[in-house]
Amino acid sequence: MILALGFGMFALPAAGQTQLALSEIKTPEVPSGEEVSDDPAEKSEPETGVPMPDPVERAPLPAPEMEVPDDGQPGEGDPADLPHVDLDEPLPEVIHDLSRLPEPTRRMRQLIIEACRKGDLEGLRPLIGMGASATQLSLGGIEGDPIDFLHEISGDGDGQEILAILLEVLEAGFVHLEAGTPNEVYVWPYFFAVPLERLDAPQRVELFKIVTAGDYQDMKTYGAYNFYRAGITPDGEWVFFVAGD
Repeated sequence: MILALGFGMFALPAAGQTQLALSEIKTPEVPSGEEVSDDPAEKSEPETGVPMPDPVERAPLPAPEMEVPDDGQPGEGDPADLPHVDLDEPLPEVIHDLSRLPEPTRRMRQLIIEACRKGDLEGLRPLIGMGASATQLSLGGIEGDPIDFLHEISGDGDGQEILAILLEVLEAGFVHLEAGTPNEVYVWPYFFAVPLERLDAPQRVELFKIVTAGDYQDMKTYGAYNFYRAGITPDGEWVFFVAGD
């Protein structure tokens, strides 16, 4: 089956403080070059590369969209896109055994984790790559320096929040998708390719290490996990780290 791959640790807040979920990260400002009206009715919807909830008030999740070609079957999409999951077909195997990863994939995952634990976004720079092989950090593409972009989408001022999200994602179970094809990739977390309604209690605990219960309910309404996911090829290329649909 060719998937159209077109699918934080919690701490009690101190008194008087508001604990924000990892998913509640700020959206980078995108200059539009257009005058913005004070009338809410005249404001157009903002363009976003990586849809992020408002840090104080969550925005509603978008309705799922899928471009369907004339044959009525989902078309091929970007490897980072939400996959089309056919509930009548066997679901991808959920894997936790890292020994089942190819050595280059396992090595890249470990390098990313080590960089995250150091708390410095610059540690990711040599892993992200450049040019056509650069890691995709936004479904809509980015302009400028990728590390600056990660700083902007992180809820704190230094980028530690986005590093924490990436760390939690890579420490979850994973799935092996499109085996034997040019699109073959290992994707974390496995929720990316498994229907949320099929998660058992231990798997939901694993999910709640990454998102809040409120996020989970929103995703069930939407129909799929659409928070951050990361993909690494069998050759050890870090192909994407994105959120959204």
